[in-house]
Amino acid sequence: MTTLPQIPVEADWDRAPNLLDGAQEMTLTAEECDLGYWLSAVAQGTLRGRAEAGHDAVTPAHMREEGPLREALVLELGNRSLAESRAVNVLSHYVIGAPGVVEQEFFATQVIDEARHAMIFRKHLVDLGVPEAGLLEFIREQGTDYTRRVLNPIAEFATTVVRDEGDFIGAVAVFTIVIEGVLAPAAELSERKWTLLDPAAAEIARGASIDEIRHLTVGSSIVRDHLARNPSYRPRLIELIRRGRQLWDELPSEEFVLEREELFQQGMFAHAELLRDYEVFPGCKLLETTPKERYDLAERWTDDMAEVRLPYMGIPEAVDLIRTHPR
Repeated sequence: MTTLPQIPVEADWDRAPNLLDGAQEMTLTAEECDLGYWLSAVAQGTLRGRAEAGHDAVTPAHMREEGPLREALVLELGNRSLAESRAVNVLSHYVIGAPGVVEQEFFATQVIDEARHAMIFRKHLVDLGVPEAGLLEFIREQGTDYTRRVLNPIAEFATTVVRDEGDFIGAVAVFTIVIEGVLAPAAELSERKWTLLDPAAAEIARGASIDEIRHLTVGSSIVRDHLARNPSYRPRLIELIRRGRQLWDELPSEEFVLEREELFQQGMFAHAELLRDYEVFPGCKLLETTPKERYDLAERWTDDMAEVRLPYMGIPEAVDLIRTHPR
């Protein structure tokens, strides 16, 4: 009789914390999250029963109806799929540039994670009625501006640091602090927004967030350990964070997020009865929020994460570089 492996809390679908709590409270290392860990805790734990679709929920019929609510999710899934695919390309350089087997194994698993995320976002587009034939072309065409104006500059920056500048630790910091650290709160908001409107989309976001907890915490520990051994690296690290934050501030990411939040705003009121008592976070009903308020909420969550993760890494002075809202 085969015994299923014991699944650690952070990889267990039912027991894992939400992304924001997990990223702020948990500590994981690359040594702990090696290939064996991924094959047991993730492949046989987090993904059990959800490996291909990313969920085991039913997509409501109203999510297949033409209108702003469906359009908002189609935009979100398409752009997130493009972002995850680009992450696969960038992180492949991390596998090549890894200084040891431990780091190589971890980033090999992260490449698989990001490729899976891209796949499940695409698959849910089909659930929403987007034709499977020509799906990749549809996603690329829809996300042309997003790719050119947001994804390309970010990917070029991270790839330059690891491949051209030969700075593996700096690249880990860029991906962990600037890229995933800034994008993660929006992913958390996605799960909360779609919980009642599209349980399948919410589960897809939940599974991706469980992976992101691992990515953020392991990346943080890699940077922390290196800085503890090499304190003279601090100026270089701060410089990279400053460069990354400056780049992010120049990107029109708010424009793309607010476009779909405006559509979501229009669509959610058609389901006001379903959402009547639903709180997107304690004390705040989803129906009472505006697109800009939801965007600002995600940015405040970015600040909250930075205030915990950066001191943990040993660079508390970088908090003000990442902060999206002044004190």
